[in-house]
Amino acid sequence: MVDFLNSLVVLLNFIIIPGLSYGSQLALGALGVTFVYAILRFANFAHGEIMSFGAMITILLTWFFQSQNINLGILPTALLALPIGVLATIILCLISDKFVFKYYRHQKSVPVVLAMVSIGVMFVINAIIRIIIGTETIKFSDGQKFIMKAKQFKVMTGLNEGLAFKSSQAITIILTIVLLSFTFWFLQKTKTGKSMRAFSDNEDLALLSGINPDRVVFITWMIVGVLACVAGALYGLDKSYKPIIYLNLVLPVFASAIVGGIGNPFGAVIGGYVIAFSEIMITYAYKKFFVYLLPGPLEPSGLIQLLSTDYKFAVSFTILVIVLLIRPSGIFKGKVL
Repeated sequence: MVDFLNSLVVLLNFIIIPGLSYGSQLALGALGVTFVYAILRFANFAHGEIMSFGAMITILLTWFFQSQNINLGILPTALLALPIGVLATIILCLISDKFVFKYYRHQKSVPVVLAMVSIGVMFVINAIIRIIIGTETIKFSDGQKFIMKAKQFKVMTGLNEGLAFKSSQAITIILTIVLLSFTFWFLQKTKTGKSMRAFSDNEDLALLSGINPDRVVFITWMIVGVLACVAGALYGLDKSYKPIIYLNLVLPVFASAIVGGIGNPFGAVIGGYVIAFSEIMITYAYKKFFVYLLPGPLEPSGLIQLLSTDYKFAVSFTILVIVLLIRPSGIFKGKVL
């Protein structure tokens, strides 16, 4: 029984808790991509850099608060900086739309043109970020505060394995639940949310019904800015911050949106957790887990690892290709906002 509990702690430590945390970050990112696709009807490849921008502003403000000895105790100081980061990200989204996307939207450009334009926006935002904060990896130590440390858990339970639970992981899961609950409530229960759904379903009919398209676009970018900043900041808080990381993060974010069903908010959330757990489970070395479960003679000598962690993003790409081949519309097909 003790060995079973130790093996369970191993799974919690290295798969379940990290999977929930990473999946939450991908879910928020994929939901932002889904909003742009469902309402503005193009794939926004700049979304990863928008997440990066929000994380950068949050980090800079966190450093400022820390320099002034302003903190939240056991909770990350970044929570104080996050609202300002969200506001800055919303402004970035609105500026990008006003000076770039709006022109092509009024020209009735096809979605592929807007997608190519978003790549240009992506490189511009990435350049701005690199000029401001540099290119080196930043350990966001503010997120390393622990609710439960491995040593404490061992003392409490007497088990060989210790369970470590960072405050950033708890905050990621809680904030994701709050944001997702609010987003789905907003879409289903408010007049503005229903207008957005109507605009997504049939733009011409929505315009004939008196729905203001500029207002719909404005609210869409506001929601995208909130989701992108929170997702980006939580990712940097939980792991580390480097501009190139968010450029790479575009793949699993888009994979999440497509696997769940592009244009479907609920599917984007489910897709985020599917991609996250797939990446972690396929790249995790299960040796310690099986050592606890198997008798001595059967204990593995190797790592029992399907793929190295270096190939984590390859897992996202593989799942994306398989889904596109088998079920191109994703898990939840035929639905939009």
